Order: sequence, then structure tokens, then C-alpha cells
Amino acid sequence: MHHSGGKQWYVIYTKPKGEELARSQLMLKGIDVFFPRLLLPAALGKRKPIIPLFPIYLFVRIQIFEEYHYVAWSPGVKRFVAFNSIPVPLDVNVVKHLMQQANSDGIIKARSKLKVGEEVLINGGPFKGLNGIIKEPPNAKGRLRVLMDLLSRQVQVEVPLSFCNSGWIASAEN
Repeated sequence: MHHSGGKQWYVIYTKPKGEELARSQLMLKGIDVFFPRLLLPAALGKRKPIIPLFPIYLFVRIQIFEEYHYVAWSPGVKRFVAFNSIPVPLDVNVVKHLMQQANSDGIIKARSKLKVGEEVLINGGPFKGLNGIIKEPPNAKGRLRVLMDLLSRQVQVEVPLSFCNSGWIASAEN
């Protein structure tokens, strides 16, 4: 381990689904912890609307020589992300960028990566298997206006976002 003097950010592995336990235990020890999570729109109907952005990973800001064992031996922590068994500090700009996207609880609001004019495949409901072109971005109710060729003419329909093939990206809007 090389010594740099000040606190640096490191990445730790947690036990599966142990992020929250590790986070709370490390915070009790006075360790700076960042646990970025993604808030999915309620319209998706997911049981867990908030999910880890990086499952089984947490960021900790420590002085590696002085605080390594406090972190390594905390409940929920599996090990440091390391190269040749040496914990590698994370570029501070990576953590700063994520923190700027998140609110004070580390939660980043997700938004659909679907764009107006993009073609989508409907994967649920009465239009399942048909393609459409996005006419308007998702609304507050999580519904998307799509232009579809139905009955030999173009018809505008509203479909739940959950019926469209969509990925999610972090949004700076909190």
C-alpha cells in the first residue's frame, strides 16, 4: 500500500444484499460512506423502487493505513477492491460526479433513456409485439405516447412505460 497522507476514496465489496448493513456499521465508526442508489419511477410498479446503482459495492473515504482495519472488519464488508492485494484509491472525480447526481441520501433519480422519434417495441398489453414511434416523452404517470400503424393508418396510443423496452439512466434532476 502506498501512503498518500490524506483521505482517499476506495471501493469495498459487501456481502450479497449487505450494502445497508455495511453502510450503517461503517457510519457508526465515523467512516465516510457513499452508497449511490437509483430511484425508479413509481409507474413501473416495482416492489423496490430504490435499487443500488452498483449492487454489492460501497465507496469509503479513509486514510488507508489508519482506517483499513476499521473498514475491513466491519459487519457486512467482504473486502476492498484491490489490485495485487493492494486497495486502489478511486479517482475523486468519479465519486464527485456521482455525488453531484445524487441527493443527500445518495439517491439518484432515474429517467428513461427513450427519446422522442425513437422506435420502440411494445412488450406487454394489447399492443405486445408491435413497433411504434415515440411521440412524447414519458409523463408523470409513467405513460408514453406512441404513434403506431394500426388499421392501415397511424394512430396515437398511450402505453405504460413498463410495456416498452427501456433502460434507465441517472438523471441530475432531484
